[in-house]
Amino acid sequence: MLTHPPGSGSGSLTRTHYSADTVPAGRRRGYWREALARTFGAVDVAVPDDVRSGTIRTVVLGRVQAVTVESEPQFARRTQRLIACADNEDFVVVKLLCRGGARVEQDARDNAVRPGQLFVYDMARPIRLALPEPFQTKSLVLPRAVLGLDESDISRITASPIGSESAIGGMLSPFLSQLVDTAEACPEPVGELIARNVVDLLTVLADERRGADTTDSPSGARVLLTRIRAFIDANLTDPGLTPEAVARAHHVSVRYLHKLFESEGVTVSRWIQRRRLEECRRTLARRDAADTTVAGVAHRWGFTSASHFSRVFRAAYGQSPVDWRNAAAAGRSVRPRPTGPHGRACDQAV
Repeated sequence: MLTHPPGSGSGSLTRTHYSADTVPAGRRRGYWREALARTFGAVDVAVPDDVRSGTIRTVVLGRVQAVTVESEPQFARRTQRLIACADNEDFVVVKLLCRGGARVEQDARDNAVRPGQLFVYDMARPIRLALPEPFQTKSLVLPRAVLGLDESDISRITASPIGSESAIGGMLSPFLSQLVDTAEACPEPVGELIARNVVDLLTVLADERRGADTTDSPSGARVLLTRIRAFIDANLTDPGLTPEAVARAHHVSVRYLHKLFESEGVTVSRWIQRRRLEECRRTLARRDAADTTVAGVAHRWGFTSASHFSRVFRAAYGQSPVDWRNAAAAGRSVRPRPTGPHGRACDQAV
């Protein structure tokens, strides 16, 4: 049984924190190998005998797992034997290399990866991953079913580095990095929305590799919708953020903008309000929220009327902003004991 330093959990989020630094030197190598296997699934991992440091931070948001790894060099291999023995590990990993170098082999591809590039690999097929120098990565671990891609589509995008110089990479990297960096603080619905942006862009990438014309395709519309959602998120604090302003910024009609949001089951105005409410809710749950007025938080996120904000907040969450802030402050001292990303129990403490 792996024992690891405590993380923290609240609500439907599961957080796990592994740190080799806190384990006696003689146990670090085995500890680190098991921590990696628990996070990404069963792999053969080669790590230095004298491994000194390494951290893995994971946050589970619904069906998506956000992971940050900082470590010394390591080499991982997933063989057909491990795949055959795996239980419910049908995952696809989207990984951003932040620091260090890497080499990935899958589906007859063997490519070097530079810092700032993303790559995708499928845990249902053999893979080799070499990280020959100290590194940092940010990853999303997605069940195959979430992607909605068949095996042939996934095989078109595996082990192929995607840089910010490409249109897809330029959007995909910020979304992935934002989700991994903020997963622990953001409400689960927000994280799932950002994760969906990543999924949409991967779908478009698979379409492009297939040679499909995405200009007027559903995938092309998803890319535009992804851009628009990112624009809205970047401008939530602007009280002048309206459907007209959003449409003007993207050179589309308001009518077409509303058509894009039909797939979200909500109007553009309601989407903007929902995102503002989510950010207000997150801000009010922070430790320093007691020093900020509710009206101040509302105005910071684009609400022009504090009374209107209080009404829509109560309608959305079933309690007033003040009650939510007080409950969040009280709840920080009590945390449940969650399970790990693959269903294993994790010792947790505040």
